[in-house]
Amino acid sequence: MISAKAGSLMNGDPNLSTTERSVYMLAGLGFAAAAAKPRPNPLLNILALAGGSYLAWRGYVGQCPVKAALTGSSESGRLAHYN
Repeated sequence: MISAKAGSLMNGDPNLSTTERSVYMLAGLGFAAAAAKPRPNPLLNILALAGGSYLAWRGYVGQCPVKAALTGSSESGRLAHYN
């Protein structure tokens, strides 16, 4: 069941332009690289790594659920009413 849900997130056309995708990937990789710096609170490292990985993945896939919800594309209906 989880694999079907994960697969449905990657179906459809990308809603990010090439420039937006590259910005997502660069920002994500920057956050992930920042996680390598030692900090007094290891939770910050974990959050930076998780957030950076998510942003980089969104850039790679080319779909952003936030942009879909804001622009009102047909993909946002699928995100709001998940079967």
